[in-house]
Amino acid sequence: MATKPGERKKKILETLAAMLENPRGEKITTAALAAQLKVSEAALYRHFASKAQMFEGLIDFIESTLLKLVNDITTDTTDGVAQATQIVSMLIGFSERNPGMTRVLIGDALVNEDERLQIRMNQLYERVEAALRQALKIAQAGGAWTGDPIAEANALLAFVLGRWLLFAKSGFKRLPQEHWETQRKYLFG
Repeated sequence: MATKPGERKKKILETLAAMLENPRGEKITTAALAAQLKVSEAALYRHFASKAQMFEGLIDFIESTLLKLVNDITTDTTDGVAQATQIVSMLIGFSERNPGMTRVLIGDALVNEDERLQIRMNQLYERVEAALRQALKIAQAGGAWTGDPIAEANALLAFVLGRWLLFAKSGFKRLPQEHWETQRKYLFG
């Protein structure tokens, strides 16, 4: 493993994410992770106090990446419909590029782990839904959206979660962006 400070921790998280890309979705143990890295389990615990902390590291990456991208979209685009469209597109694109992270996003990898991890994912969903709701309110204020921003932001989040779930449960065969152009027209008119 690399010797620079922080590199070992990063390598552990990258390996964990890569292991989550296994389409069979088997539970990942610290023993299996250590074997994959060719280190002892004790070496893992020098960098993380628990497996839950390792998953927290992945959630930190997901959260910071997605929320930065959402912020970039809302900063760069003043059109509310375009914001919502780009946010949804970014979310399903992120999943497609990061299959292992998709298992974290849907909570599949968090089963039998500390419940605070799923609580963090739920908070991320709420923040994304709030961004979608705000985008639709902007569109509504500009006369470009006639629906209910609260209900429809929730429906857009459900769409994203469904695409993530189909991707993971299909063994990463049903790509989240499959049919996106047709679905985009259906969702956003």
